[in-house]
Amino acid sequence: MKVLKFGGTSVGTVEALRNVKYIVEHQEEPVVVVVSALGGLTDTLIKAANLAANNDIAAYRIVQDITSRHNEIMNTLIEGEQIDDALNRVRALLFELSNAYTDISQSEELTESDIEEIVSYGERLSSLIISQIIDNATHFNSLEIIHSNNHECDMEATCANIANTLGKFKGKVAVMGGFISRDSKSRRISNLGRGGSDYTAAIVASALNASSLEIWTDVDGFMTADPKKDPSATVIRQMTYAQAQEMCDKGAKVIYAPTIKPMAEKNIPIWVKNTFNRTALGTLITD
Repeated sequence: MKVLKFGGTSVGTVEALRNVKYIVEHQEEPVVVVVSALGGLTDTLIKAANLAANNDIAAYRIVQDITSRHNEIMNTLIEGEQIDDALNRVRALLFELSNAYTDISQSEELTESDIEEIVSYGERLSSLIISQIIDNATHFNSLEIIHSNNHECDMEATCANIANTLGKFKGKVAVMGGFISRDSKSRRISNLGRGGSDYTAAIVASALNASSLEIWTDVDGFMTADPKKDPSATVIRQMTYAQAQEMCDKGAKVIYAPTIKPMAEKNIPIWVKNTFNRTALGTLITD
């Protein structure tokens, strides 16, 4: 089994999601697919939360826009009898989201717990929809699998959960949201921090002893320089975990830096690939 992670830009539009569908459905071995929220949605959810805390009706207009965006994707990409089930399940989540904003408006206070709950809807929605788009996929609720303490992964509880769920999965495609978690002590919804979807994928890959971890993003891989500043920059075809870690520590934002350590410990290869340029060879990170 391998683990594939798709970031926000990779799941942000109908065309991007068609690429995701193609990539996943053409895998030769079973896969766990870890997805981010639709591109830009996390910031939008936070913006609406701040508006709600100020009793600004614009928060609900944002909820309407979010609803329209998800409905458009579902109506375009989900066919047959699946569409009704998908719409009902997504509408239930969106109804919960609207109620969460109402609670914030009534309290006129925005706490850290409020924010953590609000932003969780991004991955909860995207993973549910993507599991309906991909043929023969099964959705797994990340909140029942990934546990944390103060935004740090509770590895003992999480690995046990992975073994009891994904470890026993006999299907072809499992889909789950990245980033989000449940706090082991308070049981409240939490997360692993911005960029945490990469880390979620690494945790899953490590716990399952995956054959590889593929990070699908919007670039061809690690580059010799910033291509926006240096047009002659080229893709680095292969690098070590230490080299990748060093580049991340120096500011390269190709992958979330904490992703590398659990892969290095298990010597699981990391591929960085471009969702929008599937034929590009990408960057391979190994021992």
